Amino acid sequence: MTIYQVDAFTKEPFRGNPAGVCLLDAPADVKWMQAVAREMNLSETAFLYPVGDAFHLRWFTPAVEVDLCGHATLASTHVLHETGRMNEGREVRFETRSGTLIATKNGGRIEMDFPATPAREVAIPDGLFEAIGFTSPYVARNATDYLVVAKDADRVRACLPDFGRLKAITERGVIITARDDSGGYDFISRFFAPAAGIDEDPVTGSTHCTLGPYWGSVLEKSILRAFQASVRGGEMEVELSGDRVLLRGYAVTVMRCELIV
Repeated sequence: MTIYQVDAFTKEPFRGNPAGVCLLDAPADVKWMQAVAREMNLSETAFLYPVGDAFHLRWFTPAVEVDLCGHATLASTHVLHETGRMNEGREVRFETRSGTLIATKNGGRIEMDFPATPAREVAIPDGLFEAIGFTSPYVARNATDYLVVAKDADRVRACLPDFGRLKAITERGVIITARDDSGGYDFISRFFAPAAGIDEDPVTGSTHCTLGPYWGSVLEKSILRAFQASVRGGEMEVELSGDRVLLRGYAVTVMRCELIV
């Protein structure tokens, strides 16, 4: 069995967010998938198999299964096209724990149609500001993550979280974000998810289902350019479409591994 390692939300190898992609012929045992994801030791590994004219898709971190993962969905779409299982311009339908997701590749770039997950302002949880090292006038929450808006982009870039404290605050993670001051993007962000086994995710598609609605409202724009300011760094275009978010980005395969057990 071949497992692919794909760098998502980048055109350059060794940047963006690496994801494992495992193409199956049929459903696999959950414990086995979790063990493979732990062995791959990437932020997420995707497992998919054909069901009619669609693909059943699941995502695992090294520690848990997750409900939604953007970069591993983009990586899966990329591998399906690269291996000739799908043709450019044709929609790929994924059946997932978050419902049906649609992805299309055109001109090398992949567009994914995801549900919007707007965050609502909430009371500041105890220890949050101590964990991230700065205060904020605005803290919100979606179903799984806190959203913290920083005063400026420098605070986002310089953030050195206390991951032990963060792990105790939320069941998945904390998004920090600010308006971009470089002129190249509309906003930047970072995402910390120690409770899910990932101290910092390099580039996170699912968080942009929250970031897009927030910044779209603040900046009064429906199409936004986003940069995730991790060490690896990655970028995407985010378009708001009613209760959906369209995420656009590139991917590159960096490794093909043969699984022998």
